[in-house]
Amino acid sequence: MTRHDGRRPDELRPYRIEPDYLEQAHGSALVTCGKTIVLCTASIDDSVPRWMSGRGKGWMTAEYGMLPASTGDRTPREAAGKQKGRTVEIQRLIGRALRAVTDFQALGERTVWLDCDVLQADGGTRTAAISGAWVAAARALDRFGLSRTLTDSIAAVSLGIVDDELLLDLDYVEDSAAEVDANIALTGDGRLVEVQATAERVAFSRERMNDLLDLAEAGLEQIAELQRESAGKELVRD
Repeated sequence: MTRHDGRRPDELRPYRIEPDYLEQAHGSALVTCGKTIVLCTASIDDSVPRWMSGRGKGWMTAEYGMLPASTGDRTPREAAGKQKGRTVEIQRLIGRALRAVTDFQALGERTVWLDCDVLQADGGTRTAAISGAWVAAARALDRFGLSRTLTDSIAAVSLGIVDDELLLDLDYVEDSAAEVDANIALTGDGRLVEVQATAERVAFSRERMNDLLDLAEAGLEQIAELQRESAGKELVRD
């Protein structure tokens, strides 16, 4: 099967991660995945939420948003506290994913804020945000001598079943037509952190789920290599 953009079923869109995209941010990365563009920044605050104070451990949290013109037709900005359910879901997903590879004892009583802003959306924004947020966090933590806070890398990718064919890294056209769509986050050493898979039309088998996981793993190995190159070094605990 040749896809509408000429890719093979198991092929990522052209994928690029540009670290230190912003000068003043503690850490940043611009992720370009086909026509999808997401700017991720990481900021380190020398305090923790009140409920964590005095425990000697830190915290990490994420915020996500789409610029008004990111989808073509202008979408009104979402004010803090008045976010749509989709936005809240994605923020929680990004935070969960990054916290899975974070040693909060090593971080100390600090908070890492991850901000992911979609400049242009064409499918896969949440997965690009996870992959880019890790690079931004790695750059920020290394800047403050806290690189041991990250115990491994984590990357995410979208995929699905379209016309009964398994496809990696769906764009908007493919995602809109998918019988099954999924988002999978995997650590650098191959452990699953998040598996979201939904049958949009017809239920699918356990065997198809296994096939989706195999396809995701192959694509995520490529993204993980780009992350390591962008972060400047492999951040692996001894």
